[in-house]
Amino acid sequence: MPDVHTESETRIERGVPCGQGKLLDIYRREPAGGGPAPTVLLWHGVGPDERDVLETLAVQTAGYGLTVVVPDWRSDAPDGGRAHLLGSLDFTRERATGLGGLADDAIVLAGWSRGGRSAAAIAVRPDAVGGWRPLAVVCLGAAYTRLTPVTGGSPIEDLAATGALAPAPVPFRLVHGTEDTVVPVAASREFAALLARRGWPVRLEEQPTDHAGVIGIEYDPAARRGVPATAGPAVAAGQLSARMIAEAAGVPGAPAAPGSGQEPSG
Repeated sequence: MPDVHTESETRIERGVPCGQGKLLDIYRREPAGGGPAPTVLLWHGVGPDERDVLETLAVQTAGYGLTVVVPDWRSDAPDGGRAHLLGSLDFTRERATGLGGLADDAIVLAGWSRGGRSAAAIAVRPDAVGGWRPLAVVCLGAAYTRLTPVTGGSPIEDLAATGALAPAPVPFRLVHGTEDTVVPVAASREFAALLARRGWPVRLEEQPTDHAGVIGIEYDPAARRGVPATAGPAVAAGQLSARMIAEAAGVPGAPAAPGSGQEPSG
C-alpha cells in the first residue's frame, strides 16, 4: 500500500505503482482547494530510481496548488528508460482528471538533466506519443544535442528539422546554472535561441549555481547523491525553478520569475 503522510502543508503519497515495476510519489497541497489545476509530471535525471532527489522541488511546486507526480525510472535499462518514462506519462494522462481536475491536455512536463531532455523531446516530436502535446515544458539543467530514449533523436536536431514555424508550438521554460560543469549553460542558450527562431514561446532563466543547484539540491560525496540545499544560490535557484513550473502551468498569481530572464528573439 502507498505511504501517505503530510509534511508542512504538502500531502505526499509515496510508492504508488505506475507500471513497468516502477513507483512514483504524488505531491498535493494541504488543505486542498482552489479548484482544478494542471498536473505536473516531473522526471529526475540519469541516476537510476532517484525520485527522492526531486522532493524539495516537488514540495515547493505543490505549494502553488499544483499536483506533482514524480516517478522513478532507470536510464540503465536496456531501452534507456523509454518504457519507464512513457509508462509514467500514460499513468498521469489516464488519471489527470482525478489528479488535478483537468483533462490530459493540462499536463506540464518538467524534468531535470536527462529528464528535462526527454520532456523537450516529446514536445518537439509529439508523434512519439501518438500526437499528444503537453500544456508546457520546463527543462532544468538539460542538454539538447544528445539522444533521448523516448524518441531516439536529439531535441535540437528534431527541432531544426521542423518547418520555420510550428502550427501549435508548446511554451518552454528553461532554467540553467551558470556554474554547471556537467551540462554547460551554452546548451540552454543554444536551444532557447533555436526555439525562438522556430516560433516557439520560450523563457530562459540563468542562475549562479551548478547542475544540482537548479533543483535546490547539492551533491553529498559521502552519500553519493543529491541532498536538499540549506543555504546559498542553490536554495534560490530551486525556488525559482518551482515558480517557473507554476508560471508554465498558468497558476493565477504565481510571481514572475526574477533574475536574468531572457526571451530570445533569434
